[in-house]
Amino acid sequence: LSREAILANAETYTTQAFKVLDKNRTEVVFNGEWFRQMTFEDVLRLNARVTMQQMLQRDDFRKRIDKGQEVRLHEIQYPIVQGWDSVEVRADVELGGTDQLFNLLVGRDLQKEEGQPQQVVMTMPLLEGTDGVRKMSKSYDNYVGVSEPPNEMFGKLMSISDDLMDRYYLLLLGESRDKDLHPMEAKKQLAQRITTRFHSEQKGSGAREDWETRFSRRDLAGADLPELEAAGLPGDLTVLHLAAHAYQVGFDQAKSNGELKKQFISTGAVQLNGEKLTDPNAPVEPQPGDILRLSKKHSVRFS
Repeated sequence: LSREAILANAETYTTQAFKVLDKNRTEVVFNGEWFRQMTFEDVLRLNARVTMQQMLQRDDFRKRIDKGQEVRLHEIQYPIVQGWDSVEVRADVELGGTDQLFNLLVGRDLQKEEGQPQQVVMTMPLLEGTDGVRKMSKSYDNYVGVSEPPNEMFGKLMSISDDLMDRYYLLLLGESRDKDLHPMEAKKQLAQRITTRFHSEQKGSGAREDWETRFSRRDLAGADLPELEAAGLPGDLTVLHLAAHAYQVGFDQAKSNGELKKQFISTGAVQLNGEKLTDPNAPVEPQPGDILRLSKKHSVRFS
């Protein structure tokens, strides 16, 4: 990446981080300040401080090698680079997920060699994403972004399974779920409290009200929906083309014809004013005021 792209990404990250951290008490540094000054000789000397046996203690490296999979040399550099960051900032404490434990311990080793007090390492369990299987990650599209609009944040949190809800209560709120509450109410309270944390109490309660209007009460007439112009649609529109257009324009999401047919249209998820549209090739002509439901989380209104 260019330096300009790095700075742009950093601004995005800090904007999100300052939703949790106090901006006035936080200092942001770029490790390029010290790595750009390193010569190749400096890099070799830094690498000489870490043994290959140490690198192979990292669980994912060892598993990949045992399976005959490649581990490239630049990947081995990452724990060393991250560890040297701790030396440069003279870290007292470093936080990370449990998958980062090895890297954090490399930082302690390098600090000891430099005669610095060794940082305290604090790890947190990895939070599963909304799919309940893999860790939350933008790459897996199973994440809840801290900068997402309140309604979207609330809706994503409501999509998690009841089994996963206990985990979210513990890791995100630091408490156990009230077992006396109905699971649906417990999940609504979870979603509202997290949405409030990153937005405001008013927006948290508003997101809950909007969600209940859309889904609990099955009444979309009063919901705040994206609007599409009915007059701008072609005259020979089919259900398939309408659904694809609504996803693209209303939610900036591209859906393949196969995905729309299999996951949305054939299952009856796509509805116009409550009437299921199960034939992808059937003609359709929405009018102003009509509401097209694409899925549990996506609906649009025609104007």
